[in-house]
Amino acid sequence: MLIIYSDQEIEALVQERKPLPKDWRNQLLSPNKKKRELFVIGDKGNKFRIIIRQNDFRPSDFSVILAVLIRSPNRNFRIRRYNGWTSRHRNRLEREIINGFHIHFATERYQRRGLKEDTYAQQTERYSDCEGALHCLIVDANFQESPQ
Repeated sequence: MLIIYSDQEIEALVQERKPLPKDWRNQLLSPNKKKRELFVIGDKGNKFRIIIRQNDFRPSDFSVILAVLIRSPNRNFRIRRYNGWTSRHRNRLEREIINGFHIHFATERYQRRGLKEDTYAQQTERYSDCEGALHCLIVDANFQESPQ
């Protein structure tokens, strides 16, 4: 399996400063859209994408995703994924089951095994809704708000 990013490279992407546009809240917190996205260029030139998906009928069924766009192959590489309380998640390599809200992390280890980069997850109590998950992502991934 092709290793796209090592754990050190993934952490560098997470820590890269990502300036938010002034209207980021309007783009990501619109209650009228269940799928929202925002592109942000990091200080080192990486192009990041925040994607929010939420189920119309089950508000606790959501994903808040941070991806980096990679050129070869041309696709999104999911760095973090903040999931709602939907169904059980299983970390295959660790043989553990996670119930409830959880955060997926891209890892070199899962890539080496031919699994999706963000298959590994940890349970969390840091958020209880989609907006809370977005706030955690903003804090965790070094997004910076523009001065008003």
